[in-house]
Amino acid sequence: MRKSLKGEGVVVVVVVVVIVVVVVVVVVVVVVVVVVVVVVLVVVVVVLVVIVVVVVAVVVVVVVDVVVITVVVVVVVVVVVVVVVVVVVVVIVVVVVIVVVVVAVVVVVVVVVVVVVVVVVVVVVELVVVTVIITVVVVVVVDRQCKCI
Repeated sequence: MRKSLKGEGVVVVVVVVVIVVVVVVVVVVVVVVVVVVVVVLVVVVVVLVVIVVVVVAVVVVVVVDVVVITVVVVVVVVVVVVVVVVVVVVVIVVVVVIVVVVVAVVVVVVVVVVVVVVVVVVVVVELVVVTVIITVVVVVVVDRQCKCI
C-alpha cells in the first residue's frame, strides 16, 4: 500500500500543480482581458471626448464666425447708409446754397438795373424839364426883349 500511496501522492501533487497552474493561467488571462477591455474602453472614451471637443470647437468657431460676419456686415451696412445719408445731405445743402446765391445775385443785378434805369430816366426827365424851362425862359425873355425894342 505504501508504494501505491507514494505514487498517488505524486499524482495528487501533479494534479494540484496542474490545477494551480490552470488557475494562475486563467487568472492571468482574465486579468489581461480585463486590462485590455479597460484600456480599450478608456481609449474609446478618450476618442469620444476628443471627438465631442472637436465638434464643439468647430460649432463654436462656426457660430463665432457667423456672429462676427453678421456683426461686420451690419457695421458695414450702417456705415454705408450713414455715409450715403451724409453725402445726400451735403449735396442738398450745397445745391440749396448755390440756388440761394444765384437767386441773390439775380435779385441784386435786377435791383441795380432797375435803380440805374430809374436814375437814368429821372436824369433824362430832369434834363428835359430843365431844357424846357430854359427854352421857355429864353423864349419869354427873347419875346419880351423883342417887344421892348
